Amino acid sequence: SEHLQQARILSGSQDKVSVPESGPEMSEPQVAVAPVVASKLSVKAPEFYPAGYNHNFNQNFTDSSFEDRYDGYLTLEEYVQDFLNHLTEQPGCFETEIEQFAETLNGWVTADEDLQELVELIYQQATSVPNFSYMGARLCNYLSHHLTISPLSGNFRQLLLQRCRTEYENRDEATKGDETTRKQFHAFVLFLAELYLNLEIKGTKGQVTRAEILQEGLRELLNALLSNPVDSNLICAVKLLKLTGSVLEDAWKEKGKNDMEEVIQRIENVVLDANCSR
Repeated sequence: SEHLQQARILSGSQDKVSVPESGPEMSEPQVAVAPVVASKLSVKAPEFYPAGYNHNFNQNFTDSSFEDRYDGYLTLEEYVQDFLNHLTEQPGCFETEIEQFAETLNGWVTADEDLQELVELIYQQATSVPNFSYMGARLCNYLSHHLTISPLSGNFRQLLLQRCRTEYENRDEATKGDETTRKQFHAFVLFLAELYLNLEIKGTKGQVTRAEILQEGLRELLNALLSNPVDSNLICAVKLLKLTGSVLEDAWKEKGKNDMEEVIQRIENVVLDANCSR
């Protein structure tokens, strides 16, 4: 084969190196040089992209001009969904690409309905894609501080909380619903928990606090889950407490409330109930 011949040429060349004799009349060593093998690689070959890599998305995000960043995307939905999928697959890109994403949105999201659509797309991704609730909450926090549009209907954070309130108000029916309904509700509960931990509210004096309304909401969601103690509701309640329990307890203690003790007591009572499998 071609490779075998090359190997023989190279190994043979080692035998053809003449070793000079000692003495004043040393001859120049003669080295046999293996022939140069022409490369089959071409500088004009198309770039290589790993499987799952969306060339269209990254091309838009690396072009220098503002207009080109979303050239090729026909709609806001397509552009945002592509970025959300990109973050889902490569969460490490958040730090390096979020600033440009927000800047592009500021050029595109110029109407109330655009902002509503953006909120809905992020909400759906955060409550339907496994393990995206944390990333979704981080994304919401960043956009709440960097999106410039603020229509009369509310800014990004206000519309996001309104969207969450729609699910929140349906909590009692959702915990009693069928398996699919409960699963969707549980995803919402855990996303709201991540929002409570990650959504920063900046006060008039520059201080950063958590959204008080979310703290109250999580308490009521716990009540709803424990009021309908089927296994999946209890599992969701435990996940919620594992995620936010220490933060909630500190916040309640600051107000002189013993809500956490009440919650734990209620869980203990529920576990003794024969209706759950413990």
